[in-house]
Amino acid sequence: MEYVRLGQSGLKVSRLCLGTMNMGTPQWKPWIFDEAQSEPIVKHAIERGVNFIDLADFYSTGVGEEVVGRILKRVARREEVVVTTKVGYDMASHPNAGGHSRKHIMDGIDGSLSRLGMDYVDIYMLHYFDVNTPVEETMSALDDIVRAGKARYIGVSTMYTWQFAKIMQACERNGWHKPINMQLQLNVAYREEEREMVPYCIDQGVGVSVFSPLARGLLTSDAKSTRNQTDFFTAQMYGDRASLEIAASVAHVAARRGLPAAQIAQAWVLSRPGISSMLVGADSVAQFDSALAALDTKLDDDELHELERNYTPCDLINDYTAGRRIAREARAAQGVFDNALERAA
Repeated sequence: MEYVRLGQSGLKVSRLCLGTMNMGTPQWKPWIFDEAQSEPIVKHAIERGVNFIDLADFYSTGVGEEVVGRILKRVARREEVVVTTKVGYDMASHPNAGGHSRKHIMDGIDGSLSRLGMDYVDIYMLHYFDVNTPVEETMSALDDIVRAGKARYIGVSTMYTWQFAKIMQACERNGWHKPINMQLQLNVAYREEEREMVPYCIDQGVGVSVFSPLARGLLTSDAKSTRNQTDFFTAQMYGDRASLEIAASVAHVAARRGLPAAQIAQAWVLSRPGISSMLVGADSVAQFDSALAALDTKLDDDELHELERNYTPCDLINDYTAGRRIAREARAAQGVFDNALERAA
């Protein structure tokens, strides 16, 4: 296992981070593992050197934190792991059950620590950018949480670069603790964050952890998996022709190498500049080992060209574009440019 400092902080994390969205209860989503199914994966990751564990209160509506918290007590020493959890999405139906208000953030950290059975988390992260709460309210609350010892550091996830800049500027003005980690979506089929967010993080000394390196399963060449059959977000985010052509290129490179497609896709992510750690949401120890092997998988120029040649710009994937993203395919002409209308005239 390789370890790196997360941004300009002194915190050292493994280049593979264990993602735990698939751990909790299948009552939340059909592809979620229960505690007995999750423990071998967590144990295997720890034994292979992973010290970075990613959670969120939203996963299985809190059950994910309960399950992973109990497992970590059995398989790891608390001081040897870096535990992060996120806050923001609704945890109940009342008006203050979500968002990044001071009230919800304070309630959120106490709820997460109770479910995890821990005195602190290493990184407490905003799950997104809350446009309905002043940045100063949110960041002062997070600063108070760090000063109270309930979190060692803070982080953020999934937002526009200008929104993150607004957060960083507020912290600078007020002398608050700044985020040390940006968690974002990046894979060979979705590279928009390389335009502004990743360069901004490099410039600001913020570590970058990447989720969805396999494009929610698209790049595994396993279209029949439970998640790919039941997670409608996969089709919404990666249902366009360009994404499918990129997946075919990944499969082609993998076949020539005699390696799993997932390993090739993960090797591409790990090779990108500015990427500190890659999340691995493994459904088995074999899937985790594929990601581990990707650390030592080097791609040559011809392979990189094949993987990247079909990429075209697309809308950002975040909460603000959900359900409104334009697929990377030509749209029909309309109005005066519709040839059918011109012919009829």
